[in-house]
Amino acid sequence: MRMSLFRRGFGRVTAREAAERTGHHPAGGAGGAVLLDVRETQKWRAGHAPGALHMPLSVLTAGAPLPREAQGRPLIVICRSGNRSRQAVGLLAARGADAVDVAGGMRDWVRAGLPVVDDRGEDGTIA
Repeated sequence: MRMSLFRRGFGRVTAREAAERTGHHPAGGAGGAVLLDVRETQKWRAGHAPGALHMPLSVLTAGAPLPREAQGRPLIVICRSGNRSRQAVGLLAARGADAVDVAGGMRDWVRAGLPVVDDRGEDGTIA
């Protein structure tokens, strides 16, 4: 049986918990989980968490496989507000993945003072 970083039945985490579980938190954290951003490309390019993997919900819905770096690892799924990421978690769970979503999405990520970069690696913005 595969061990999970996530407690079964608790499908949401805060932005700070996500940062800790993915190694983004300034104070450190366990890391190990992958932050998977499911927003569409234009929003991703404007601003995302450094090191997050990008896979738009539309691509995931079409049945595309996860990026290689995300396969077999716990996933923390994020979008702008938490709606699309919740849908993505349902799809991923049906595939057998350990996945939770970030309540409040990138908006809460920014409110928590966590880093955001654009597609050039410079300061990004969240629309």
